[in-house]
Amino acid sequence: MSLTPLPSDENFTAPLEAEPAKTEPAETTSTEALPVEKQWQQGQVVEVTITDLSDSGDGVGRSHNRVVFVPDTVTGDRVQVRLLRVKPQYAHGKLLAILEPSPHRMRARCIVADKCGGCQWQHVDYAYQLAAKHNQVIQALERIGGFHQPPVDPILAAEADLGYRNKATYPLARSQTGQIQAGYYQKGSHHIVNLNQCPIQDERLNPLLAEVKQDLYDRGWGIYDEKLHRGKVRHLALRIGRRTGEMLLTLVVKDKNLSGLEEQAEAWLIRYPNLVGVSLNVNPDRTNAIFGRETVCIAGQPYLHETFAGVTFQLRPDTFFQVHTEQAEALLKAVTDELQLHGHEVLVDAYCGIGTFTLPLASRVKQAIGLEMQPEAVEQATLSADLNHLKNVTFLTGAVETLLPTLDVKPDVVLLDPPRRGCDAAVIAALTQLTPDRIVYISCNPATLARDLKLLCQDGSYRLARVQPADFFPQTPHVECAAFLIR
Repeated sequence: MSLTPLPSDENFTAPLEAEPAKTEPAETTSTEALPVEKQWQQGQVVEVTITDLSDSGDGVGRSHNRVVFVPDTVTGDRVQVRLLRVKPQYAHGKLLAILEPSPHRMRARCIVADKCGGCQWQHVDYAYQLAAKHNQVIQALERIGGFHQPPVDPILAAEADLGYRNKATYPLARSQTGQIQAGYYQKGSHHIVNLNQCPIQDERLNPLLAEVKQDLYDRGWGIYDEKLHRGKVRHLALRIGRRTGEMLLTLVVKDKNLSGLEEQAEAWLIRYPNLVGVSLNVNPDRTNAIFGRETVCIAGQPYLHETFAGVTFQLRPDTFFQVHTEQAEALLKAVTDELQLHGHEVLVDAYCGIGTFTLPLASRVKQAIGLEMQPEAVEQATLSADLNHLKNVTFLTGAVETLLPTLDVKPDVVLLDPPRRGCDAAVIAALTQLTPDRIVYISCNPATLARDLKLLCQDGSYRLARVQPADFFPQTPHVECAAFLIR
């Protein structure tokens, strides 16, 4: 099995990147006798055998030796497809019918899985999801990183592939009959698929979803219309501490003027015993960004407590925290097992956020330093360090590429956890100057991980010891990794 990268521009050369199918895919007889240029048209219906998966989660097959990407399919499916976006060497298609199902296909456990854009892989059995993600990491390291037979360990599987998300943020809309809808956007659109429960979020959040929608309707609060930039209530955000059970409810609003808001917030706190706070996040801008810059607590407290790897955190409505608590702990355990820290090391955690990994590791080293661009995250990290009586950790605010060269210590270990785009070139250059003995690179994007590992290893300064994938996002094609580099 080989995961094919999704094309990003007109220069995509699918025959060089994707493995050819072991058998020739069947094609519709109505086009057999036509010239090749007539056999590749928008709207054309073809038969395709899915032989691969792309890194975006689409099935990949071939028609007339050109690649077709088909959502909602899995390796082994034989399907009927309508060609949509057609390019010279590849096309995106719409699944019309499953002619022969794959042995890896299963019945989705969500009744709106075929419409909702929240999950891409509910039709794929979990064992094959894991195999595909493991292979995605290998392929990225080989094709982009240039590593021959990269040392990739078996993926850390989730104990539960549903009910794992500790946070959900739902856009709101009104139906044609005036009812309030909350859910995820339909695939490829901004049409909301209305939900009263969601099988991938923590099941303790489900009662709030349907009931809060009704409360919003009863209050008569205006629901935001993104086309007209009118209305007030934009999103409903729910968060839960997996270990503590504490919940937060947040309304993202265009402005704060909601009649009866305090009364309703107090009613929610009474109705839901585990709900510890109700907040408003104000986002007045015409934007696709969910949260605005201002958050106001209306009732209760502005944060919930969560325990992660033995450390207590305070999580606010807009705090970035891994959505799969248990899997993040499993990956952290893999990191600590690999590092075998003895208590005399200096650890630098770049892109540390609120100190999710910094603080648990701080108790195992002599000194820990966290680097983070967002002042609010640094504030929360510092507060959590004090809350947990950790005196050997310091957090610095600023860009990692700016802060790394100014450190007055030589770190033994550098932990990298950059955003999806990976590390800035200046970060790679700074690391080659600092020369820590070990680097742990945590990534949610195998492609940028492979690119950066290639740069770090290209002059022989570092060697890739192993890579540990972990499934943080069951029912989606996304995969998290920790890569371990040694000098």
